[in-house]
Amino acid sequence: MNSKWLLTPLVLVFLATACLDARATEDSRRSKGEAVIAELSGGAGQPVLQALHKDFPFLASATTDYALGEVWGRSELDARTRQLATVAVFAAQGNLPQMKIHAGYALRAGVLPAELKEMIYLTTVTAGFPRALDAAQALREVLAAQP
Repeated sequence: MNSKWLLTPLVLVFLATACLDARATEDSRRSKGEAVIAELSGGAGQPVLQALHKDFPFLASATTDYALGEVWGRSELDARTRQLATVAVFAAQGNLPQMKIHAGYALRAGVLPAELKEMIYLTTVTAGFPRALDAAQALREVLAAQP
């Protein structure tokens, strides 16, 4: 009997197992990412991410699976620290829509308004006054919308 015919079933079993393992990993990452967004939003979901699932499914999956499931779901930082860092980064980048979303998540995680303001003050040093002024206005909008 030819040895290549003996190896073919083994190769097929290996490939099938690899595909199943990859799918299980993807499902695990997706579940973890969905749990992260539920925690961040207090179970309300995230409208931007929900819209992405409809119009840009690959981008939504990458965000849910990798950004949230793999990176955001890590346990090395607590929710407060992670939100403070994220608000600071988005403020420094001038990415105000994302900064506002995460400022709301930060408040939900127990970050105080005064602590968020400190992140904006730090932005004057790291990114300049124009970015800090824009971020301050965006934060004012977030705080004004709080109950």
